[in-house]
Amino acid sequence: MFLPTTYKELKNLGWDQPDIILVTGDAYIDSPHIGVAVIGRVLAAAGFRVGIIAQPDLKADKDIQRLGEPKLFWGITGGCMDSMVANYTATKKKRHGDDLTPGGNNNRRPDRAVISYANLIRQYFKNTKPIVLGGVEASLRRVAHYDYWSDSVRRAILFDARADILTYGMADKAILEIAQRLKAGQNIDDILGTCVISAESPSGYLELPSYEESAADKKSFIKMFDVFYANNDPLTAKGLYQKHGNRYLLHHPPQPHLTPDKLDKIYALDYTREVHPYYLKQGKVRAMDTIKFSLTTHRGCYGECNFCSIGLHEGRKIISRFEASILEEAKRIAARKDFKGYIIDVGGATANMYGIDCARKDTKGACHDKRCLTPEVCVSLKTDHARQIRLLKNLRKIPGVKKVFVASGLRHDLVLADKKSGVSYMRELCLHHISGQLKIAPEHVSPSLLKLMGKPQAQKLSNFKQLFEKLNEEAGKKQFLTYYFIAAHPGCGEEDMHELKSFAGRELRINPEQVQIFTPLPSTYSALMYWAGIDPFKGKKIFVEKDTAKKQNQKNILIAEKKRFLRT
Repeated sequence: MFLPTTYKELKNLGWDQPDIILVTGDAYIDSPHIGVAVIGRVLAAAGFRVGIIAQPDLKADKDIQRLGEPKLFWGITGGCMDSMVANYTATKKKRHGDDLTPGGNNNRRPDRAVISYANLIRQYFKNTKPIVLGGVEASLRRVAHYDYWSDSVRRAILFDARADILTYGMADKAILEIAQRLKAGQNIDDILGTCVISAESPSGYLELPSYEESAADKKSFIKMFDVFYANNDPLTAKGLYQKHGNRYLLHHPPQPHLTPDKLDKIYALDYTREVHPYYLKQGKVRAMDTIKFSLTTHRGCYGECNFCSIGLHEGRKIISRFEASILEEAKRIAARKDFKGYIIDVGGATANMYGIDCARKDTKGACHDKRCLTPEVCVSLKTDHARQIRLLKNLRKIPGVKKVFVASGLRHDLVLADKKSGVSYMRELCLHHISGQLKIAPEHVSPSLLKLMGKPQAQKLSNFKQLFEKLNEEAGKKQFLTYYFIAAHPGCGEEDMHELKSFAGRELRINPEQVQIFTPLPSTYSALMYWAGIDPFKGKKIFVEKDTAKKQNQKNILIAEKKRFLRT
């Protein structure tokens, strides 16, 4: 049964009003792949009455008022993506499609959705219950941050949304603690994994350069982000505060990581894995094609690509589900009447990080002075894909399952570092788990640029390609690698794109197609580089292409079959 989204559903449940109303920028999909559904199910499992309002109309009261006012709080998320990323391309053109909106048209999600929904609530509910922000958009904009779409440093989003509290990261624990405290009539100003606004600076917390300093001086912004980034591991993080005008943003340390058994319990909740009928009647939600029959094996990513926000949001420690839990979820999927025998994906942010991490993180947290995968894969990771191989073999044995695919991207350098099981893992994939193409994301081949991106050097890509082709030949399969590349990343000029073009033709034997122009995501090192024009790790100035036509030209260099691109 779905969580209620209409007044009729409330009455059928015998509720006078919900305890909590969650507002989201996506259609309501009741799936463990959708953040608002997970939070709703976690709260409901704890005994709270939870309603969901998806993509409310900003020009009328009919949507935001249809469940009434909650007893405890409003929860707001922009959806599974930052709304500005969802609404605009890297060249700031409006996107026409939206896979998380009924009908597929990008006509329901407002720009800066978190702020828009907070304003909508206050418009129709004066002096209402606390407003709680969460999700990717809030999480990545929780301190002063560079915003690509306004080309400026913006305030922490709590100030612009005028909300009461912000939960960051995956927020399963923080949101439950907020609900429990509000139910008990207790204060919510000091909860781990949250940010609040205060009139006074706290004692014992680290001070970040103020919003005003960060916006005015790029070196202050770099210092601010360095301290912020370094204080996101639950075992080592200190509390932070940042002055905005005459008030302070208090950034409490993160919540402890979930344990595997608690993560398993979240995935065992009673999701319908369907779009709520209220929204489904408005049109098909295309995201269902990929998530309905897919399995999440773990949470987190220690790749730390400088252009990516996953590690900051989900955490740099891998929390792997127990195999029994994943198999039980697969059995529930296989028992559905609409299941055709194909599990579309088994993985996470990076598929082959399941079951692989450094034990040091359990007691000392993530390292401050080095990274797990660059410049080389750290020996402390103890890379071994044996657990993944066993899981995939057991998934294939489930009655009703014809095929199990690994569609999430792989870290090819992690495979190569596994001298024990890496080849066996790739052989298993080539024989059973690739639907014709395997995704990897080398992003570039220029040595200096790869260092700025936080990616492995190009020789590893060549070595992996050779291994993949060798194993496919042994298996008698005609399968291919799909390569994802980035144009116009900070430090990238046209000469770098020519170098990549040459490498792609010479070493990969392809004319690249999967090429995206770099988008500076909030709270990433690459966005910092784009804004400051400085390599923050060396303190040196770097070239940054900011002209839209020239960014497109960088992409054209790579994808052009004939040299019909502009020369600048």
